[in-house]
Amino acid sequence: MPSKEYWDRVYNSSASDSLSWFQSRAAVSLDLIHATGAGHAAAIVDVGGGTSTLVDDLLANGYTDLSVLDLSAAALTEAQRRLGEQAGKVQWLEADITQAELPKKRYDIWHDRAVFHFLTTQKERDAYVRNVYYSVKPGGHVIIATFAEDGPDKCSGLPVMRYRADDLHDEFGEAFTLLKHQKETHQTPLGTEQQFMYCYCRRVNS
Repeated sequence: MPSKEYWDRVYNSSASDSLSWFQSRAAVSLDLIHATGAGHAAAIVDVGGGTSTLVDDLLANGYTDLSVLDLSAAALTEAQRRLGEQAGKVQWLEADITQAELPKKRYDIWHDRAVFHFLTTQKERDAYVRNVYYSVKPGGHVIIATFAEDGPDKCSGLPVMRYRADDLHDEFGEAFTLLKHQKETHQTPLGTEQQFMYCYCRRVNS
């Protein structure tokens, strides 16, 4: 997992809308969150949310229990500045998701676009999955997006994992039921294309 210092340098040295993963609107993520059928009071955590505009749209859509977790304080500070007074409606968590101590069975929806594929060791991935299982309610929803099998093999100069839907689901195991998967062709700010894989799972009721 890249260090906090690394990501703080990335966000301090570049405008957010110039970074390769920037989306003016996280349309696929929003559609999948709506597809869960969870109400506006659902507890949602955006893991690696950084400066993503997903939280803006969730607030605009009436969701009231939102958390954004990121390793980079610089990213979280920028997101708070962008939201202004609205930032007070969000819980901001600065943490490494492989080491974070999250509350038990707290979240109805776990969302992650582009953190999991940075976990290049099995130990890191196992720690991540344990946190998902511990902090998502039984029957809760898990939405994970990574580079697809034909996506880039590096991001921001760092090696990443690439996944087919079944392989990504296998990382989470039988405790999570795969309900849907879809690919997205992401247009970067520089005009290049990146292939992403989204998997939508439900945590088993136990």
